[in-house]
Amino acid sequence: MSQQFTKAEVAQHKDEKSMFIIVDDGVYDVANFVDEHPGGAKILKRVAGKDATKQFWKYHGKNVLDKYGAKLKVGTLKDEAKL
Repeated sequence: MSQQFTKAEVAQHKDEKSMFIIVDDGVYDVANFVDEHPGGAKILKRVAGKDATKQFWKYHGKNVLDKYGAKLKVGTLKDEAKL
């Protein structure tokens, strides 16, 4: 079973050592991918610790997630109560 994270926990990971982003319900650590990202490091740093779903799907197809997702995925987003 993969680790589950709250949005607050994801928000704590936004530096060079662990840079988490959320895409759909997956949590990905892109810290080691920053230098490889074709769009540049600045874009990933801007969404670090946040839900990047909308931005991700605006510029990427499913093939990108299929190619890199398994390598970068660290867990899933925990369902939180909506009040």
